[in-house]
Amino acid sequence: MTDQISSPYQPTLAEMVKIKQLTEKEKLFTLYLQDGRDLGHRAGQFVEVSIFGIGEAPISVTSSPTRNGTFELCVRQVGDVTGALHRMAPGSTVGIRGPFGNGFPVDKMRGKDLLFAPGGLGLAPLRSLINQVLDERESFGRVIILYGARNPSELLFKDELAQWEARDDVEFHVTVDRGDESWTGNVGVITTLFPKITINPRNTVAMTVGPPVMYRFVLMELLSKGIQDSRIFLSLERRMKCGLGKCGHCQINNVYVCQKGPVFSYAQLKELPEAI
Repeated sequence: MTDQISSPYQPTLAEMVKIKQLTEKEKLFTLYLQDGRDLGHRAGQFVEVSIFGIGEAPISVTSSPTRNGTFELCVRQVGDVTGALHRMAPGSTVGIRGPFGNGFPVDKMRGKDLLFAPGGLGLAPLRSLINQVLDERESFGRVIILYGARNPSELLFKDELAQWEARDDVEFHVTVDRGDESWTGNVGVITTLFPKITINPRNTVAMTVGPPVMYRFVLMELLSKGIQDSRIFLSLERRMKCGLGKCGHCQINNVYVCQKGPVFSYAQLKELPEAI
């Protein structure tokens, strides 16, 4: 066992114990490491998933670090590796390297009010942190979740969204860019939710994950509410490949996203003008 996990280049075998269809394009995979270890990740980190004979891909861990034994990956079908994952059944085996990267600074958030603003698939990595916070609810102040998707059929984790909305210790708002005949909620991009909330900027930490085009507009809203650059955190999931800073695929200036990120504060990203 020691030899197997001593090299970050050597995948550990993991078995799928459950697969759930979330949307037309996304599935939720529940896995466990066959060597008996817990994954030991921090919220915001990612793993490299290997499909033997096909390749590997970096995927954020969507389960909370507080829930051991198994871990979860939310995967959108977009290429060869993710397509192969989507064709697998429970009992299938994959390789896992990691976890890698820099997660969210949870310890610095304790006692603070938290504002989450995920868009689309960006809910997957933020779900890890949201559920950790809810599992340790007494350690944090207010919890506000603003979630946006393109349409109702693309909303992820619908059962959990309903649970978050029902909690009296969570302020939850959801929107879709385009509604359908059954949608009775807010219609508009995620920034249309910001007027619905009030915050104390001196005690608020904000997290946003989503498509790059969303960041500019969400950042404008967060900054207009007076939240400090150092208390706004984003995740740059794009461009990563090897996970170890060796291939250079994720390099931005002199920074490797897979090592220094994928989570950055906005204060850090302002020093990397090409990042967002």
